[in-house]
Amino acid sequence: MNPQGYVVLLCFSFASTAKGDLQPLSFQPGMLYGYRYSLDVRLEHTSLLALPGVQLQAEASVQLRRLWRDTGGEELLQVQIHDLKAQHQPKEDGPGGPLAEIALSQEQQAELQKPVFISWSSGKVKAFHGDGAESILVSNLKRGVVSLLQLQPHAGTTVEEDVSGSCQVTYAVSSHSIMKTKDLLSCTNLHSGFTSMFGVRWQPSSSSQYVVKDSLLQTMWAEESHVLSPALRSNTSIKISSRQQLQLVSPPMPDPAEVTGQSLKDVLAGTKEQHQPLGMASLPFRRVCTHCPSLRAYLKAFDSQRVKIDTSKASTTWQFQRFIQMLRSAEKRDVLQLLRRAPEEMLPFAVEAAVAAQSVASLAALSDFLDFSKEPTSPLETFLYAAAFSPRPSGGLLRLVLDKLDGKQLPPEVRETGVVAVGSLVSKLCQQQLCGLQEVERGVETILVGLRSAEEESQVVIYLLALGNAMLPETIPNLLDFAEEGPAAVTAAAISALRRFPAQHISNEVKQAMRRIFHEKRKSYEKTCRLAAAEILLDNEPSPMDIINILLAANELEVEMATFLLLKIQSSLHADHHPARKIMKDILRDPRINNYHFFSKAGISSSFSGPLTVTQDLLSTFGLDLLFLEGGLLRKSISDFSLLSRGQQLRAAQVTIEAQGLESMLGENTLEGEEEPELMAGMSAIFFDVQLRPIIFFQGYTDLMSKVLLSSGEPTSVVKGNLLLMDHHQVIPLQSGLQVTIKLQGGLGLDISADMDVSIWEQELKTNMNARGSLTIDFQAELDGPFLQATLRSQMELETSIHFDTILRFSGSPVLMCLQLREEQVPYRETFTVSKSAGSRSTTTRKGRRGSVPGRELALHPANSKVCSLLLTAE
Repeated sequence: MNPQGYVVLLCFSFASTAKGDLQPLSFQPGMLYGYRYSLDVRLEHTSLLALPGVQLQAEASVQLRRLWRDTGGEELLQVQIHDLKAQHQPKEDGPGGPLAEIALSQEQQAELQKPVFISWSSGKVKAFHGDGAESILVSNLKRGVVSLLQLQPHAGTTVEEDVSGSCQVTYAVSSHSIMKTKDLLSCTNLHSGFTSMFGVRWQPSSSSQYVVKDSLLQTMWAEESHVLSPALRSNTSIKISSRQQLQLVSPPMPDPAEVTGQSLKDVLAGTKEQHQPLGMASLPFRRVCTHCPSLRAYLKAFDSQRVKIDTSKASTTWQFQRFIQMLRSAEKRDVLQLLRRAPEEMLPFAVEAAVAAQSVASLAALSDFLDFSKEPTSPLETFLYAAAFSPRPSGGLLRLVLDKLDGKQLPPEVRETGVVAVGSLVSKLCQQQLCGLQEVERGVETILVGLRSAEEESQVVIYLLALGNAMLPETIPNLLDFAEEGPAAVTAAAISALRRFPAQHISNEVKQAMRRIFHEKRKSYEKTCRLAAAEILLDNEPSPMDIINILLAANELEVEMATFLLLKIQSSLHADHHPARKIMKDILRDPRINNYHFFSKAGISSSFSGPLTVTQDLLSTFGLDLLFLEGGLLRKSISDFSLLSRGQQLRAAQVTIEAQGLESMLGENTLEGEEEPELMAGMSAIFFDVQLRPIIFFQGYTDLMSKVLLSSGEPTSVVKGNLLLMDHHQVIPLQSGLQVTIKLQGGLGLDISADMDVSIWEQELKTNMNARGSLTIDFQAELDGPFLQATLRSQMELETSIHFDTILRFSGSPVLMCLQLREEQVPYRETFTVSKSAGSRSTTTRKGRRGSVPGRELALHPANSKVCSLLLTAE
């Protein structure tokens, strides 16, 4: 838009501040109105790397004539575009440089000049008629021009339909101008796409201004802006801005008289142009990718193109995302051929990609390929875990899982994995407002029936963990029954499931049950269950009385339990995001509570949490809880990595290692009134808010001895594979009729293993947890118009490796324990690309950067550092 146009607008809008409705708007019969239309669209990266963006400008003359008017004031207007010229910013010139003209073909010019017809009543477009056979992009451009005529001459808020869809708009009116503000977040468009938890942050704005003189529209101006970024990386955002102007350039010219007719339908039938009723909302355009690889082409060269699988490498994760794209457009027979031809080491990769693609063809191929009645079970568990981690599962995926589990004699580990996967799928479908699906109801019923019919304690635990994955409020009464009445393992699993629920579902009924468990009102409970119940009370909007009662009860607990609980409260005081921080601070101002008598417990248990990374988008925290027995042996450790971003919280990883019964093996006595626990060690893990099947290291003295003597020295794999962490697709129709498509994919490769080494001779216990992974993010915006296509793309990759080691020496008293958390150097790379095609010419510009974050060892607390120095020096 030229500067003179803005001056005219400002003069008119500020000439009068008098408020009130304008006279009804109208066009006169027998007159031809000539407007000058201009368009300016820009796309640009906001990264610090100076990469030229995309700029498109267009100008045209728009002729408008009134063909007919009925007695109620409704008018039939013909709108026609002439002499459109388009220009764009060439690759070699930076911003502000000369623009290059885009050559339009004769076919494009002819299609652009076809008129459209609108039923219009004092600013309101009632109907839109045009040629339904013309190209989508040209038809949408005309919708963009016609949408400038959608307005009302009086103030107020209403819902309008234009090229953006049905949107809420607000009008402010003065004597010669109308201001319209459109709430783009309110727009309903059936083709908007899909998203996952960590999708795209969208900040849109839209405003229009109209200048009116003598009931005639003089100038129409519209401006909109969109800033889009991955939810976890706002510094790689893409900005889209668009401006339109339609300005009366000369006095109306005489034109042939109006068409006669009894109705709008009769008048339209009398015009020579082809036309039919069309919607005002933009039609979705799908770009055809001419260079994208197809699965069929890949299969032809399969033997020479096998993927080298290392899930911790970014190259494998990128390949995983490419496979998903291929599979989403592939036919069932090709997907099935891939699964059948994949070698053993590549099969899990192919299964994970087929689940992530979630096309009808890929799910049908998986249904034919997977046979749950045959060995080996590895592909089956891979399929079930891939389903559980799916960021936006479909009802079809849940149906496939249920069908494969239904009525079959399965190995215990497969059935257990399937049950927890069903819980995860139910939760994610309900988050998509799909709780009413038959598959969801069937999934919930499968878990509840299994829970009621379970005979073994281990089976009950699995179904309770599945309810924790599902997080359905209506199952809370079931969890409370098992929490209060079950044996120790069942109580622990039920409380663990309850801790998964957000604060709004932790009702007074839940809190009353947790008070009874912690204070042992009805029966005795195992110490870890009591502590877990106390944590539910402390983490979910606790009342001051709850905190005071827990502090008072700590005085009566064993030293290690009291130490752990008091450190948990103190740790919460230092966490800015903890919901009870303020209440706890107020209570601890009372010297009768905050004194040496309360907080001088001399145990070695600990609870620690603190930030790992803080950015403008994300807070990542690390927490470590260690509960020891009175004799100094480790009872339970919990290491937790959580992500908090804009009100959302994700438990990225929580690994719990438990050991019990070791005290009897070393000749120590259990406390009076306690049953002697069975010798056992195991691990439970939650990754990306999905509870996995627990792993038992050993159970019983015989099992321990056999594993000590026959140990292969190989670590136990906890999670290994690829998953789609982010999956977002969004279509944004611009006010001009051009279309922007936003795509985001984030792939994650994980290889997490754990090992426990018990040396009877050295009287030493070592545990090692190694987490290696890679993250790749592909974020792009595609602009599609009749005469220009452009893509802005940012890609990021990183590789990381984290080691968490413990050494426990119980050869003397007190028992010594060392904890080490180490992060290796993190290499990363970013690439920014701008591609565009105008006419017969295509260009691509690319710029990138790479670097690394130094490795580090986290100091957990001073006492731990002293013990580590002692033990590691001795080794």
